Amino acid sequence: MSDDDLALDARTGLPEHLRVLADLYPRTEWRGHPNFNDLTSFWLERHGMFRQLNDLLVEGTQKRLDGANPRYGREMQHYTSMFLNQLHGHHQIEDHHYFPQFIPLDARLEKGFEILDRDHHALDGHIHALADATNAVLQKIAAGEDDEREARTLLEAQVAFRSFLHRHLEDEEDLVVPVILEYGAVLE
Repeated sequence: MSDDDLALDARTGLPEHLRVLADLYPRTEWRGHPNFNDLTSFWLERHGMFRQLNDLLVEGTQKRLDGANPRYGREMQHYTSMFLNQLHGHHQIEDHHYFPQFIPLDARLEKGFEILDRDHHALDGHIHALADATNAVLQKIAAGEDDEREARTLLEAQVAFRSFLHRHLEDEEDLVVPVILEYGAVLE
């Protein structure tokens, strides 16, 4: 597989050679494993929160376009800001703290952590695009102008972001949690 095939917007999952531990530890067995701990559970819950917030943003914009969300501007500003700031901080912690702890545990998975790092850089571009699209809508709302065109652009950005984010989170979980289960590694 080439690096282009492993790009966040091109792949459909981790390549087989990086699923060596994921195949040993199916998702359905994670929580019952003795090495699954509270911090790992919290980390997965954060991923769930990111998925839910992204879905909330998409639903909010869809409702706005349907004319059914009078508090849209205030909600969109609040939730988008929280979503993007929390996501950026989460990725910083992973890149600088968690991933460096896991890489030495299993050399077979080093390429997987490189992929996740590249994902984070790719997601940064999407974070900026989503922020820009959100700001364009909020400016129209603040000016009392029709924001339909900007809201449609925002919805496209939100849906695209959701696709990238879900792919990344699933692949990250399939790499990190099995390392924790296999080696008793601890998120600190």
